[in-house]
Amino acid sequence: MGSLAESASGIATLPARAAILRAPGSNLSMSTTEPTTLLLFLAATLIGSYVQSVAGFAMGMIIIAVTVGGGLLPVPVITAVVSLLSLVNIVLALRGHGHHLQRRLFRWMAAGMLPAIVAGVWLLEHLDARAQWVLELLLGVFIVAGSLSMMVRPHPRPTLSPSWACFAAGFSGGLLGGMFSASGPVMGWFNYRQPLMVAEIRTTLLASFALTTTFRTVVVGAAGGLTVEVWLMFGVGLPLVLLGTWAGRRFPPPVSEMTLKRLAFALLILMGCWSIARALSVGLG
Repeated sequence: MGSLAESASGIATLPARAAILRAPGSNLSMSTTEPTTLLLFLAATLIGSYVQSVAGFAMGMIIIAVTVGGGLLPVPVITAVVSLLSLVNIVLALRGHGHHLQRRLFRWMAAGMLPAIVAGVWLLEHLDARAQWVLELLLGVFIVAGSLSMMVRPHPRPTLSPSWACFAAGFSGGLLGGMFSASGPVMGWFNYRQPLMVAEIRTTLLASFALTTTFRTVVVGAAGGLTVEVWLMFGVGLPLVLLGTWAGRRFPPPVSEMTLKRLAFALLILMGCWSIARALSVGLG
């Protein structure tokens, strides 16, 4: 606990920044008040919330991939916004399903998540201040690898994972959640391997997302990262999340859920590859 407190204290001293992701010599500075930036953010939010309502995940990755991959917004700003938007979406999805929570699984995952979230936020701030192209490169790799992993159906285990495996999964998911506000690929893969009913898996997964987004928001807020820009974007994006969630339930797509997932992941892979190429051109150029 001492190391966790020290890490949290270190993060709290980090200055809040709202600077736009920009490499030396590049022309990527764009304000969130510009119509193009705002429209693309709103479109990504609407599409992401619709896909998440139908498929169960991918909202955060879609929003981050579009905005960061397009050079529209800095990673710290958009991940803070995604945490707030995701929390609203998760609370709505969890309502009335708390009794399905697999408590042992959740407790051990939570034990790994909390210190890892602090480390992930610190790493995000550190790279954003010193090596933005490395941060975008890691984000692109994460988007591609995460999308590929979620396209493969995991094989269920015969028994529940041991405590150490739950802790390790929670730590990995917390680190990615702290950095990119998107722990879905790790946590989804791990939870769907458990020999549980779908309702138990879904509720436990959503509860882990709720913990990640809530604690991450607290850590970022303590560091001064919940800026006016973040709250403004959350305010304009929230109606689109509610609309996309409602539309996904009221107007399901004319294709199967698996087809929709594959289309979404194909788009994410393309955006991830673009982010990788863009980062390498800056870092190696």
